[in-house]
Amino acid sequence: MIPFLKYRKIYFVFSGILILGSLVSLIIFGLKPGIDFTGGSILELEFKDARPSNQEIRERLANLPLGEVILQPAGEKGLLLRMKDISEDVHQELLSRLNEKWGLEQKQFELIGSTIGQELKQKTKIVIILAILSMFSYIAIAFSGVPRPIRSWQAGAITIFILFHDVLIPLAVFSLLGKFYGIQITIPVTVALLTVVGYAINNVVVVFDRVRENLFKVSRRGFVETFEEALNSAVNQTLSRQINTSLTTLFPLIFMFFLGGETIKYFALALILGIVTGFYSSIFLATPILISLLKWRKP
Repeated sequence: MIPFLKYRKIYFVFSGILILGSLVSLIIFGLKPGIDFTGGSILELEFKDARPSNQEIRERLANLPLGEVILQPAGEKGLLLRMKDISEDVHQELLSRLNEKWGLEQKQFELIGSTIGQELKQKTKIVIILAILSMFSYIAIAFSGVPRPIRSWQAGAITIFILFHDVLIPLAVFSLLGKFYGIQITIPVTVALLTVVGYAINNVVVVFDRVRENLFKVSRRGFVETFEEALNSAVNQTLSRQINTSLTTLFPLIFMFFLGGETIKYFALALILGIVTGFYSSIFLATPILISLLKWRKP
């Protein structure tokens, strides 16, 4: 049996560094919201020959009223341009300039109004708040009958912290990607992060449910002798399940990231980051935090 709880101070230091670094990244760089939230235009192009460099494209489009333009490769010859709302005249002039020099085909052109973007932003905030509240309530109710010394609210509070940890780290990665590569937070990325919330809760519930079973065995003079052993046994008993579940989910997501289109690439990346952090926190944080909390509260 692996003594996971023995090295909990190492996990806490490592997680503290990750959380601090993530907060610093978010404070300094922030997130770059996509036009799904701010409103703007999306133009997808495919060049007939090799795709020109971003610098060449920017020079070709100089003096056009496009605002800040985000250029993202899409496949071998494709390109996505994200910019502010543009008129049809500007749209046609943009195509004309690029087509004249390199030759291309327009795959998609979409306008998203700022009103729609603001509405999506407000609805996303509401969904996130409701999801967190409902999950906290579920955890508190589900573990209301757990034997002492655990209280149901403690399990709920730890689960919310794990949720915060598992979402914060992917957000920090996207803040760095936004700063250095212009990657934006879009609706698919937001959906992926909400999925991460559910995935993180599921992993922690699996571990805590096994903790509850082991504590019942302790109260009936069963297989383990101490509370700490019950927690460590719960982590070991669920380890193979956590590994198998995480790997079977990660493999298709990795293929989606490398082989899928540009529209789902960062959706897959957000899920990959969330699943990895969710596996880590459910094994190395959930029960160590619980045992440390109870030892700290013990008179």
